[in-house]
Amino acid sequence: MPDFGSWATAWWKPILFVIVAGHLTNVSVTLFLHRAQTHRGVKLHYLAALPMRIWLWLSTAIVTKEWVACHRKHHAFADREGDPHSPLMEGLKNIILKGAFYYRKAVRQPGVLDKYGKGTPNDWLERHLLSPLFGFFVGPLVWGVQMIWIPFWAAGIINGVGHAVGYRNFNVKDESRNISPIAIWLGGEELHNNHHADPHSPKFKTKWYELDIGWVYLRLLSIFGLAEISYSRR
Repeated sequence: MPDFGSWATAWWKPILFVIVAGHLTNVSVTLFLHRAQTHRGVKLHYLAALPMRIWLWLSTAIVTKEWVACHRKHHAFADREGDPHSPLMEGLKNIILKGAFYYRKAVRQPGVLDKYGKGTPNDWLERHLLSPLFGFFVGPLVWGVQMIWIPFWAAGIINGVGHAVGYRNFNVKDESRNISPIAIWLGGEELHNNHHADPHSPKFKTKWYELDIGWVYLRLLSIFGLAEISYSRR
C-alpha cells in the first residue's frame, strides 16, 4: 500500500500538492467553465471536458449551470446594478471575503439559471451525480468548505481586484483590469481587461509580452484533437 502519510513528513510536500491541485482547479475553471461553457469560443472534446468536470466536482462542488449563469450575468451588467459581484457596487473587501455568498445569492434569484444558464450539460452525469452532490444535509457543509477556493480566486480576486487594480489595454465600458501580464496561477484569468474587451475569444493575451497559460493549454489540446477553437482574437 502507498504510504500517503509520507506526504506530511516534509514541509514542502503539502505546499507542492496545494499548488498543483489549486492550479488544476483554476485551469479547469478557465478552460471548461469559462472559455468553453460560458463564452463558447472553444469546444472541448468529451475526453478533455469530462476529467475537468469530475475534478471540479471533487475539488469545489461547483454546478456548471450555476457558475455559467452567474458569469454571464456578470458580463451583462458588468460594474452596474445587477452585477452579481462588482467591487464598485459592493466594495472590494466584501467581494474578496464574501464572494461565495454573492455567488449563491445570484444563482438563487428566480429565472437566472433559465435565462443565463442555457446550453450547459444536462446529461445523466450532471443530473444524478454532479448537481445533487452529497445530499440535502451533508451537501451544504461540503459546499461551504469547498466553495471557499473558487469564490476567493474567481469572485474575489479576478472579479474583485480585477475590477479595481491593474492596467488596461482596452477602454471598455466597465472597470475591468489586467492584474498581471504573466497569467499562470489562475490559468490566464489574470488578463481580465483583455477578456472583457472580447469575451467570446478563448485567447486572453493581446500584447507580445503577455502570457496566457490557458491559451497554451488549449493549443496543446487542439494539437491532439481534444479542443476545437471556433474563434480567437489575433
